[in-house]
Amino acid sequence: MTRKVIRTEQAPAPVGPYNQAIAASGQLVFVAGQIALDPQTGAIVGEGDVVRQTEQVMANLEAILKEAGATFADVVRTTVFLADMNDFAAVNGIYARHFDEATAPARACVQVARLPKDVQVEIDCIAVI
Repeated sequence: MTRKVIRTEQAPAPVGPYNQAIAASGQLVFVAGQIALDPQTGAIVGEGDVVRQTEQVMANLEAILKEAGATFADVVRTTVFLADMNDFAAVNGIYARHFDEATAPARACVQVARLPKDVQVEIDCIAVI
């Protein structure tokens, strides 16, 4: 995979662990949105605790990426869906543990009316390997 971080001062600087854009070439891996489900039991992890939910979401993403032969370093784009934008800082803190700010993927973060199983966070991603 080739990967290049795109940055310009002609657009707003990122306000978190992401970049304005990533140019990449290689095989694309589209990872479906992951919520805080325990893969063994199917039960929601961290009911009412956005930090625990985000940790499980990131673990689920990591497992799928690994199976595809990728890592978080190969991710070029994410979308973060929040039930409450007030949880942004907490989610961002967990998210930042998995992505180096200098090479982090492009990202969108939106508040939505409702998520599957009434969880607080869902994240999908695109990786290039």
